[in-house]
Amino acid sequence: MNSTSGNAAGAVQISYTVTFPEAQAHYADVEMNISGLAQNTLDLKMPVWTPGSYLVREFAKNIESFTASAINKAIDAPKLNKNTWRINTTGLSAVTVKYRVYCFEISVRTSFVDASHGFLSTSGIFVYPDKMLNAPSTIKIIPYKGWTTVSTSLEAVNGDQFTRHSPNYDILFDSPIEVGTQDVFGFDAAGVKYEVCMVGGGNYDKEKLKVDMAKIVEQETAVFGENPNKHYVFIVLNAQRGGGGLEHLSSTVLGASRDNYTNPAGYRNFLSLVAHEHFHLWNVKRLRPIVLGPFDYDNENYTTDLWIAEGFTAYYQNLILRHAGLITPETYLAAITGEINTIENQPGAKIQPLAEASFDAWIKSYRPNENSINTGISYYDKGAAVGMLLDLEIINDTKGKSSLDDVMKYLYNTYYKGKKRGYTDNEFKQGLEKFAGKNLDEFYKNYVYGVTPLDYNKYLGYAGYKATDEAAATNDPSLGVMIAEQNGKKYITTVLRGGAGWIDGINVNDELVTIDGAPVTDVPTMLNGKKVGDKITVTVMRDGLPITLPVTLLRNNRMKYKVDSLPDVTPAQMVVRKKWLALGE
Repeated sequence: MNSTSGNAAGAVQISYTVTFPEAQAHYADVEMNISGLAQNTLDLKMPVWTPGSYLVREFAKNIESFTASAINKAIDAPKLNKNTWRINTTGLSAVTVKYRVYCFEISVRTSFVDASHGFLSTSGIFVYPDKMLNAPSTIKIIPYKGWTTVSTSLEAVNGDQFTRHSPNYDILFDSPIEVGTQDVFGFDAAGVKYEVCMVGGGNYDKEKLKVDMAKIVEQETAVFGENPNKHYVFIVLNAQRGGGGLEHLSSTVLGASRDNYTNPAGYRNFLSLVAHEHFHLWNVKRLRPIVLGPFDYDNENYTTDLWIAEGFTAYYQNLILRHAGLITPETYLAAITGEINTIENQPGAKIQPLAEASFDAWIKSYRPNENSINTGISYYDKGAAVGMLLDLEIINDTKGKSSLDDVMKYLYNTYYKGKKRGYTDNEFKQGLEKFAGKNLDEFYKNYVYGVTPLDYNKYLGYAGYKATDEAAATNDPSLGVMIAEQNGKKYITTVLRGGAGWIDGINVNDELVTIDGAPVTDVPTMLNGKKVGDKITVTVMRDGLPITLPVTLLRNNRMKYKVDSLPDVTPAQMVVRKKWLALGE
């Protein structure tokens, strides 16, 4: 995805040198050389966000000691705004810029440097010349002592792993760089060379990973009909407790727990993460909402379609494992059950529509607070559920001839390959309707733009399944709060909308002291013998002051769904089931 370049970009040559003279103090030092200038003013900018992570992170906050020089003389480089420096280049054809970047935020989307390695999330490392996003650049890495290896999807220059080439800034900002002593191994799948770089150690089995990751690659490639890469890199950041991932055009960064690979559930979760982030190389990196590229690196890039870009990818991450034979149908259905319970036990699902959750990602999704569960819904979770409903709708409507796979392949070919642009909201809907063979206005009105509860059983019923709330018949009393213990004290972390605590004034951060005069121990145990409608007295400490609250207990409305097969599955339902879950005869 190339952005518009200025007239000067064609003649300009840009190179960077990255060094780590104080890696132990978490610094990367960058020298940028620009030649071929033919302008009076050069503005250099740092992106404020990184594609795939929809939050303005203000990367310029980590820059210090920004200087410019030309012909061995210092020149002024005043700051125009939070992420722009202006250099007077009248009479100058070449400029050298130097700056330092503090890198001490451990995540898949931010840079981290210490004496053991450097992970460079490139949108927070490299400044770029304004209006020259199409300009190519060369990046030379001079490693810290003992560092031996560079892993990135950027092509090596003349076979030198420490010198890389980027054709434009969209590619550069989409190509993270790991430098250190990482364990690197590879495999071939779908005609592509895959490189896996393991950072931070771990109890992983390389040979097993090669086989299982290749199965994921082959299965996902089959959805779209082609794998557009020649070389793809998995950068895996292993930590004591790790998680998350960030997709890129020809690579991905995964966070993992280094000692979790031998745990069956932990290993499944890692493969699910692999499947999710790798699926993104098609869904969002190439088949994308129209506003997500060319990017505006100065501002938010709004879309109502993250429920497709992320939600559908979240749906596919476990479906791919099932279709690749890496998990059983039972394990897959258990994952579906977990997703249903997550959505249905979030009061915000009744407040925030899916499209709005996508649009507001910039101010809500990455900035959750104590009330988020009551006000919003994850476009990952609900988007995945909506993807499942649409998949089952299409499989049922076509009697097993088509599925959501066909929609994704058709749209990939039509918009990414054919029109060479992203899709609009309506164009994606039309693609779904093409294969469903019906108008989806009502579906969108209810489930995408509205907050109508998802009718799981209508769609699961197509495949002969049903979702049952096993807690529906219970009538247990509850305070309607979530509690955490700290130093032997019980603190309120969440007050659920509509619950007893919500109505009667219990607050987040309150310390629970007594219930009916008895010191608080285990709250559910203390409510044994109580009934819905009973009145109790709760004493809390709030801001150092004791407060006594009369509370009327309400029903614990937490749902506990389970997905089971219907007792008598019809042949038509079995056709849908076999297609959906990739079951043999």
